[in-house]
Amino acid sequence: MHPILTLVLQRLGLGLILLVAASALLFGLTEILPGDAAQAILGQAATAESLANLREEMGLDRPALTRYVEWLGGIVTGDLGTALTNKLPIADQVARRMGATLFLAFWAAIISVPLAILLGLIAVRYQNRWPDKLISGVTLASISLPEFMIAYILVFFFAVKLFWAPSFASISPGMPLLDQLHAISLPVAVLTLVVLAHMMRMTRAAILNVMQSAYIETAELKGLTTFRVIYRHAFPNAIAPIVNVVMINLAYLVVGVVVVEVVFAYPGMGQYLVDAVVKRDVPVVLACGVIFAAVYIILNIVADVVSILANPRLRHPK
Repeated sequence: MHPILTLVLQRLGLGLILLVAASALLFGLTEILPGDAAQAILGQAATAESLANLREEMGLDRPALTRYVEWLGGIVTGDLGTALTNKLPIADQVARRMGATLFLAFWAAIISVPLAILLGLIAVRYQNRWPDKLISGVTLASISLPEFMIAYILVFFFAVKLFWAPSFASISPGMPLLDQLHAISLPVAVLTLVVLAHMMRMTRAAILNVMQSAYIETAELKGLTTFRVIYRHAFPNAIAPIVNVVMINLAYLVVGVVVVEVVFAYPGMGQYLVDAVVKRDVPVVLACGVIFAAVYIILNIVADVVSILANPRLRHPK
């Protein structure tokens, strides 16, 4: 078997094991939390008899292992279960909410990924000069601020003072695309600032590491311009670590949007998860957690596969 195919199959197998482990961990954590959906529905004044009846109706009185095996079997067959609080199929809610989250993540990625690579190339081109220092200083400042603070700062200036954008990102399926983009402009800006800094700094570091190679010195001795050396010779050989950091940040755009969605009341997966946690709707929490884990694991597998394919020693084994 070809070494590349062996490594890819190993990554896929490891990803499946991690996903099962993540599901077990999520289920275990929800079990040790105080209270349950029945208590959240009936309130603190509920009698023990009414709680017992509702728990039996919801199936919460069965052993945890039995419920976990049934739930995991449903996940494998594509059945995410039914929400305890409103009795609606979770899959329908997840499809709508996931579409909204992916819409937000897509536009943040479209802006942040090319901009981060471009700024990284510019920083390397003008290393230790004012463009490099300016870009590094601004990105370091954005890394230092928590995302909720960036969100509130942008809301204060662009929504409260200037009225350029809405403070709440409310969208609906029937809205025109331009209206949707205007509605999500601030959350997209927050996500872009958060992931842009990390990707730019890693791009800069990866290219500078390659610039120390002997073939780069050979290219410079041939009289090539600095930017051509960076773009044509250094950047392609630094693609593996850059892809890794891009994929990790793309996973964050889907998985780590909880705070941003809550701040802007955006109807995505993050808001859905927070609402389910407040209501102790365990099936919804588990479904959201597994989906987030699957997205993160899949994107990391993609990053590993790209890194493997970018390695010429694996593509052309002796």
